[in-house]
Amino acid sequence: MGQFEDAVIFAAQVHNGMIRKAAGTPYLVHPIEVAAIASSITNDPEVLSAAVLHDVLEDTPTEKDELYERFGERVTKLVLSETENKRRGEPPRQTWMIRKEESLKELEAAEDPGVQIVWLADKLSNMRSFYRLYAKEGMDLWSVFNQPDPAAQMWYYERVRDLTMSLQEHAAWQEYAELIKIVFREVKE
Repeated sequence: MGQFEDAVIFAAQVHNGMIRKAAGTPYLVHPIEVAAIASSITNDPEVLSAAVLHDVLEDTPTEKDELYERFGERVTKLVLSETENKRRGEPPRQTWMIRKEESLKELEAAEDPGVQIVWLADKLSNMRSFYRLYAKEGMDLWSVFNQPDPAAQMWYYERVRDLTMSLQEHAAWQEYAELIKIVFREVKE
């Protein structure tokens, strides 16, 4: 079995039973979609493995050492580049901005091009989900998130767009930029 296949199995195990906020779908759909988006940009098995594992440190009991032992240094670093310090014990709404600012600094400082690919793939998957919710609920879609202010959400997703500009020739980046315009149209008006 290859590294990517092992990563898919591991992600399925640790995300088992989890449901995606707002969408109500099995959580595993999201990391699989992230890996599929990343595969439209690269066939690097470490980047694809990191894409499918991108939420395991943040959202499951998985520890960094376990990820390192099983998938190696680069995959772990790629996953860590997108793993927020959740500040357990503090209200998520109150820590949203600092968590996003810290994570954007990671993206901005990254030297491995795989970091941008994983970030773009994750955020495009999110934007696709937001688009589907927006079509049903309009701007009310934000009410279930830790940051219910659509202007703040727009700031974050536009900043990711700007920091992944080196990928702009790829259809995934172009789709991401277009979905930002659609989902946040009412904020700009």
